[in-house]
Amino acid sequence: MFAILMEFNNPLITRRRAVVRLLLQHALAFATGAMIYVVVEELIPEAQQGGRTDLATSATVVGFTVMMVLDVALG
Repeated sequence: MFAILMEFNNPLITRRRAVVRLLLQHALAFATGAMIYVVVEELIPEAQQGGRTDLATSATVVGFTVMMVLDVALG
């Protein structure tokens, strides 16, 4: 009887795992972006000396994005 009930529940578990995996991937990507922003904005004071804090942060984020795209594209 238990095995029959588990067979009905199996597709629901599979869908639930897929949704959790997708949400987890996006949550971890957001957390990574937030950590990079905090490191650049708060922990690297040399980048902020010129008074253009937004430019330094934006340039770092763009450079990191280009690096990751090239890493994925070129393997």
